[in-house]
Amino acid sequence: MGKTHITQGEFATASDEDSMITTILGSCVSACLWDPIAGVGGMNHILLPYETNGSGDTIGSRVNAMELLINAIIKKGGMKHRLEAKVFGGGKMISRFSDVGMKNGEFVISFLAAEGISCQSQSLGGEQARRIQFWPYSGRARQKLLGRVDFPEETALIPVENESSDLELL
Repeated sequence: MGKTHITQGEFATASDEDSMITTILGSCVSACLWDPIAGVGGMNHILLPYETNGSGDTIGSRVNAMELLINAIIKKGGMKHRLEAKVFGGGKMISRFSDVGMKNGEFVISFLAAEGISCQSQSLGGEQARRIQFWPYSGRARQKLLGRVDFPEETALIPVENESSDLELL
């Protein structure tokens, strides 16, 4: 099937041995879910874009993002009780704003626990963006940290891979 790139609010699933799903994360979080027996899985890209002050709307959209991914995996032959997860992202990208990334990460970890889905590994927080590659058939995932340049009023990301920052979660 090849390589599929997802962006904010999207998800993708695959069951082909050669398929890879990729994304780039800052404060967003991706849950990589797979069924190791069925050889099917997927990745989403979840964003809570601002402080909600207790608003249920953004919480509902994050729950929906997780449920859409789980349901798509089940439609391809996966079983919810066999799902395993790896979670990435949740960085604090602009220090003068609230830590939206941390809230995104906490949400995904709590959701997985409530649904009985085992989180095999996670790479959350920090101040760098990440390029994530996920192979849904096997559950293999790789993270590359991306460079960063600070400006007085904003932060810009430089999509340069730092080979020493590779993290592979098998």
